[in-house]
Amino acid sequence: MKGYYNRPEETAQALEGGWLHSGDVGRFDGDGYLHIVDRIKDLVITGGLNVYPTEVEEVLYRHDTVEECAVTGLPHPEYGEAVTAFVRLKRDCGTTEEELIRFCKESMASYKAPKRVLFVEDFPRTPQGKLLKRELRKTSV
Repeated sequence: MKGYYNRPEETAQALEGGWLHSGDVGRFDGDGYLHIVDRIKDLVITGGLNVYPTEVEEVLYRHDTVEECAVTGLPHPEYGEAVTAFVRLKRDCGTTEEELIRFCKESMASYKAPKRVLFVEDFPRTPQGKLLKRELRKTSV
């Protein structure tokens, strides 16, 4: 890749030091396989601790009522960012914000669990169908 068309600042960031910085966060398992965990831009830093949204989303998807979810960080006066889950429930299913937060705390460290759960009818998406977390952050501040 030579760079982004007419975007010199983004090109300089992406090609820093002669390497392509994709923005992906990964880990190697015991067998040497690389697993992509999340995107660095999506990382939530809450109270100085890192939370990968994908980890929280995986727990939420195990709840019987959750059809779709997205986790992001929203500004918080005490923590810097608060882990926030946007959830679309399955048809004819109901639950509460408190129930989903409690469910998450049973499966992960308390600081990783959402501080808020916002219920949505649908998610903003690109024309290709990709969920737009940046739009979720804008509409709920």
